[in-house]
Amino acid sequence: MGCAASSPTKGDGSGKKIRKPKNWKHPQPITKSQLMQMREEFWDTAPHYGGRKEIWDALQAAAEADLTLAQAIVDSAGVIVQSSDLTICYDERGAKYELPKYVLSEPTNLIKDS
Repeated sequence: MGCAASSPTKGDGSGKKIRKPKNWKHPQPITKSQLMQMREEFWDTAPHYGGRKEIWDALQAAAEADLTLAQAIVDSAGVIVQSSDLTICYDERGAKYELPKYVLSEPTNLIKDS
C-alpha cells in the first residue's frame, strides 16, 4: 500500500523514450570504412572513460539496434537516459556515459568507399 501522494513507477527507471539522433555533419566528408573504424576505436576504449563494462556493452548493443530493441536494451540494463538520442546516459550508480553522435548514426556527408 502506497502513500496517498505517491505515483506509480514506470518500472524501468529510464523515463525517456529513445529517438533517432538529429542529422549531423562530420568536419570533413568521410567514408563508411572510416566511420566504422572510428566506431570500433570508440567502443574499444569506452570502458577506460569510467563506468561499468556491462553498461558500455549494453549501450553499444543499443546504438547498433533499431529503436524498439534499443529501448528494451537500455531499460533492461537499468540505463537512465538523460538525452533521448543516447548521447548522455547514467547507470543506476550515477556514472555518466557520453556517446558521440558518430556511434549512433551516420553523418550527412558520408561518402562511398573508393
